[in-house]
Amino acid sequence: MIKKNYLLILLTILLLASCSKNDLTIDSLPVIDITKKYPEKEIILSRIAEIKYVHLDSRYDGYLYRGTIKYIAENSIVVNDVESGSILFFSKDGNPKSRFNRYGNGPEEYLEKMGSIVYDEETDDVFVSDSFNNNIQVYSSKGEYKRKLILPYGVRESQMRSFDNQSLIMFDEGRMRNKALQKKLERTTHMTDSSFFLISKTDGQVLNYIPMSDSQNNLTIYSDRGNPMFLINTNIVKHAEGFLLCNPETDTVFLFSKTKELTPIICKIPSVGKSEAKIILNNCIDVEKYQFMQAKAVGYGYWGDNNNDKYFVRDKKTGEVYQQKIVIPEFKGKKIVIYPGHSNSFHENGTHIELDLMELKLAYRENKLSGKLKELVATLNENEDNNVW
Repeated sequence: MIKKNYLLILLTILLLASCSKNDLTIDSLPVIDITKKYPEKEIILSRIAEIKYVHLDSRYDGYLYRGTIKYIAENSIVVNDVESGSILFFSKDGNPKSRFNRYGNGPEEYLEKMGSIVYDEETDDVFVSDSFNNNIQVYSSKGEYKRKLILPYGVRESQMRSFDNQSLIMFDEGRMRNKALQKKLERTTHMTDSSFFLISKTDGQVLNYIPMSDSQNNLTIYSDRGNPMFLINTNIVKHAEGFLLCNPETDTVFLFSKTKELTPIICKIPSVGKSEAKIILNNCIDVEKYQFMQAKAVGYGYWGDNNNDKYFVRDKKTGEVYQQKIVIPEFKGKKIVIYPGHSNSFHENGTHIELDLMELKLAYRENKLSGKLKELVATLNENEDNNVW
């Protein structure tokens, strides 16, 4: 079997703290017109971020994995192994810290191998979503069982982040799915008040529903037989002042602040309901100087196809919009994109990007690497080292 390995780049976005947006109204919002052909703007990554290259060490038994990063905390990187269901903890330098596996269908286990994971380092609480059983299991970082949070009936969690010391912020995919089924079956049933809500980290009780505007635009993806397959939702993105939330049906990104105020910050045109091609704004990463965005076409059979995605960057000072061209100074010819898909690990201190280790080894042999990246790649073996993919 061919192994695909990745090297992590941890990025600390230097100017993450953004100015307040509370004075914005819908009419005064910045606008992205996805039908325009914006010029390309080259941004050297080291000018907007502090770069740290990290390799997750696999020399110890049980720390070789096939999966991806699920969460980055202040001092820890949390990874799940999609084959075994194990959850692994590494230091920010890539050294193994602990691991556990509670995969199964027992009362203290999780049945979902790829569910959301949140790690609260202060309390050593690991929140593992198990949407199959409509709950969240809570463990220590060594796998000691603590408690179960039972979600409201009908909720199907698809995203989860730590909002503050007391609560988790979540997106309920079930509400959107129920809306689609009701439209198909022409009947109405009770649903929760919002797709976004806060729950207690202690007992799972709903603390707040976040009032997002409803829309008649239906972005449910249907099969060829007309059955709802799955729904489009965008990432919950960390922001210096809270979280960015986006209901793609309304073409608007909102800031939900730490004080629980909801404020629009950017929108796109044309409306998803007025264009034949269903293209959504997949939320936004908002830092002091720039906003990084992704426009994504939706439809049966190609939701996961990234070939037609567009990546924009907006200069917040001038208001100018460009196509992204972000280059890594120590990797000649390499371009990357920054977009909300990285948001599972995007927090006050940065985010991560994965680089294919086989591609890096080839670039090393072709003398395209330099600096610390070249020094690290020289020590790695593309057939043995993490991250096995």
